[in-house]
Amino acid sequence: MTAAEDTAAAVSGARVFPETMELPVLDFDIIDAHHHLCDFSRSYPWLQGPAEPVRYHGDDRPLRRNYLIEAYLADAKDFTLAGSVHIENGAADPLWEADWIQSVRDSTGMPSVQVAKASLVGPGVRHRLQGLAAIPSVRGVRDILNWHPEPKYTHTSRPDLITDPGWLEGFSHLSSLGLSFDLQVFPDQLTQAAQLAAAHPDTVIILDHAGMPIHRDPESLRHWRVGMKKMAQQPNVVAKVSALGTNDHSWTPASIRPIVLDTIDLFGPRRTMFGSNFPVDSLYSTFTTLYTAFDEITAAMTADERRYLFAETARKTYGMKEAPRTDG
Repeated sequence: MTAAEDTAAAVSGARVFPETMELPVLDFDIIDAHHHLCDFSRSYPWLQGPAEPVRYHGDDRPLRRNYLIEAYLADAKDFTLAGSVHIENGAADPLWEADWIQSVRDSTGMPSVQVAKASLVGPGVRHRLQGLAAIPSVRGVRDILNWHPEPKYTHTSRPDLITDPGWLEGFSHLSSLGLSFDLQVFPDQLTQAAQLAAAHPDTVIILDHAGMPIHRDPESLRHWRVGMKKMAQQPNVVAKVSALGTNDHSWTPASIRPIVLDTIDLFGPRRTMFGSNFPVDSLYSTFTTLYTAFDEITAAMTADERRYLFAETARKTYGMKEAPRTDG
C-alpha cells in the first residue's frame, strides 16, 4: 500500500496493519474489562473539533463515527466472549449515554455491565450519582483525572483535582451507593492515587490502563513501577491492563511484556484484568492480535491464574452474573 493509500484509509476509517501470520486463538472464555461504544448522532466532545494537532493517542479521525455493539462483536469474533464492561466514552450527556448502554444491554445481552461518566465536583453530585446507580447495568463511575503539563497529554486543566475537597466530598458518596471508581491517571499521579485509595478503603478502585506509562524509557518505567507498587499495597485497588497501544503505537508482544508482567507481579492475577480499549486501540492493532499477545505473555502461568486474568477478576470486581456467551 502506498503512503497516499495508507493516509486515505486512515481518514476513511479502514484499519491498516502489517500483514502477519495467522494468529492462534484463546481456547477459553474471556471478559473484556474495558471497551467503548459510540452513537455519533450524539455529541462526544473529545471526538469533535480539529483533529490536529494530534494528541498522544494518535490520529483519531477513524474513531469519529458510529461504533455500535455489532461492530464491537465483529472485532471480537475470534473469541468466546463471556461478558464485557462498557466504559463511558466521554459523551456530552452522561445520563443519556448510561441509558443508551442499558438499552443496548437489554436488547442484545451485551455489554454485561457499565461504568458511567460522572463529574464528582460541583453542585448536585449525590443526586447525579443516585440517578446513575439506579440504572441496572451501572457498576461504577469514571471521572478522568489525567493531568500533564504538556497539552497533548492532559485530560484536565487542573493538576489538583484528586486532592480538591469538593471532589473528595463527591468521591465519598460512592461506597454508600455501591459504586466502584475507575481511576485514570498518569504515573506522576500514582502516589496521590494511592493516598486516595488508603483514605477510602470501602470504595473499590479500578486502576485503568495499568497506570498509563506514557513514556517507556528505563527511568520512566522505574518511576511507574514505584507508583504501581504503592497502588498495589492498597487492598481495595484492582489493576486493569489495557490501552498499552495509546503510548506505543507500534507495540509488539515484546514491547508490552514488561508492563503486563510487572503489573501482574505487583497485583497478582486475582487483582488484575485485561481489557481491549476498543475501538481506540483498534488504531494500533486488531482485537485478535491484542488478545493473542496477552495469551502469549501469560502462557507460562497456571490455568487458574489465566482464568482470573482473562475473565474472573473482571466478573468479581464488577459484580457480573453468568451471561450467555458469544462464540466467534
